[in-house]
Amino acid sequence: MARKTSKDPTPPQPAAREHHEGADGAAGDLSYSQARTALELVLAELQASDLDVEAMIGLYRRGQAYARRCGAILDQVEQDVLLWDALNDPDAPPQPGGPLSSQD
Repeated sequence: MARKTSKDPTPPQPAAREHHEGADGAAGDLSYSQARTALELVLAELQASDLDVEAMIGLYRRGQAYARRCGAILDQVEQDVLLWDALNDPDAPPQPGGPLSSQD
């Protein structure tokens, strides 16, 4: 049985790896505005701080996760708008790559 005490230190390498692996998961819960603000804060910290390489890599990866979240939200909004346009204007031809293009 593994013993747990509050004095046991957490190993830095696994904790850093867990944080990186969870970066997209945490970013996935953010709104566009929250992800963009977080990305701007990461970029400001990268520009303003005298960081060691490991810290810089961690910030860079977090920034990538926030940027991917922003991109995913924008892609979804674009698809929603195309679908809405197609549903509200049945005479309009389907957009290439849009939700109705598979019915051709």
